[in-house]
Amino acid sequence: MFAAPTAPRRHGAAADASLRQKRVLTRMRVVDKFAILTLSLSLALIGCTSQGLNQSTTSMPTSNTVMTSGLVTSAPLETATSSQTLPVYWLGSSNDDVFLYREFVPARSSDDPIVAALRVIMGGKPLDPDYFSIWNNPSRLGASISAKNVITIDMSADAFSNKVDKGIAERSISQLVYTATAAAAMAGLVDTSTSIQVSILVDGHTGYNAFGQLTLEKPLTRAAQFVAPVWIIDPANGSHFNTLPLKVAGQAISPTGTLVWSLSHVVGDKVGEHYLSGTVTIEQGPNELGEFSFTLVPPPGSYELSVYVEDPAAPGKKLGLDTKIVSISEPSAK
Repeated sequence: MFAAPTAPRRHGAAADASLRQKRVLTRMRVVDKFAILTLSLSLALIGCTSQGLNQSTTSMPTSNTVMTSGLVTSAPLETATSSQTLPVYWLGSSNDDVFLYREFVPARSSDDPIVAALRVIMGGKPLDPDYFSIWNNPSRLGASISAKNVITIDMSADAFSNKVDKGIAERSISQLVYTATAAAAMAGLVDTSTSIQVSILVDGHTGYNAFGQLTLEKPLTRAAQFVAPVWIIDPANGSHFNTLPLKVAGQAISPTGTLVWSLSHVVGDKVGEHYLSGTVTIEQGPNELGEFSFTLVPPPGSYELSVYVEDPAAPGKKLGLDTKIVSISEPSAK
C-alpha cells in the first residue's frame, strides 16, 4: 500500500555508494524555513491530539521540496522484554516531512498490550511536544492474532472522525501498524522471525475508507519509508537527572555515517545560549539505519539536546533534526 520507490540501476560498488549518498542528502535537504524545529514550535504542539488539531497537524508541510518517502528501507521489529512498558509510535515533523517516532509509556491498563498501546495513541498525549496524533479514541477497540502472524484490529468508525490529507492519513495508518506490531513483539505474542501483517477492520468489516483518503482492503506491513531519519530514543523529552553522565542513545541514517549533536541552555521556555557540541558515529556506517550513543557531563541546568545530519552543501543547515528537553540537578546528598 505504501510501497517505496524503485531503486535506481546499480553500476558497481562505487557508483552504488555515490547514488545512495546523493539519495540520502537529496531527500534530507529542505527549504530553510522548515530546517529547524524551534522550541516555540514544540510548545505550540503540546497536547496535540484529537482534541487539539490544527492545520499543521492535519496536512503535510508545504515547501518547494516535499519528500514523498523517507530514507529508511527496513524497519526491524522490537524484541520481547519483561519491561512493564508499552511501545507507542507518534507522528512528528522534521524539516518538510512527517515521520514516525517511538516512545515508551508505563503499562497501566488491564487490556492486552496491543489494545493498551493503541488506546495511548488514540486518546493520550506524547511525552515529546514535537509529536502528535490525529486519531480519535474509539468507542470500541479490539485486537486478535492468528496462527499465521496476522494481527487483526477491529475498531469503531469514530476513530476516523478527523479530516486530514492523504499524506497524514498514510502516516497515521502506519502509526497504528507500527504500534500494534511493536506491542505484540515486545509482549512475545508474535513470531518475529517472519513477516507480521496487520488487518484493520472497522465495525467488523474490511474496505473502510479511512479518513476519506485510504481504503483498508488488505493486510498491511510496516512502511519503512516513514521511519524518522534521526531519532533520539534516550533520554525521553522532559527527563530529569541527578546523576551523571547523561547517556544519549538513538538511531539514525547519514550519508557519512556521522551525526552532529549540540547542547543549548534553556531558560524558562526559551532555548538560549549554545553550550557544547560534537559528533558521533552511527555503528552500522554510512547510508544505513543504525544506532548511535554518547555520554555528556553538563553542569546542573536545563538543556535542549539536538541531534542531526549536517548538510555538506549548506553548512549550518540541520537535516533530520530531533530535539529533547532535559534537566540536570545537583547530585542527591547521601
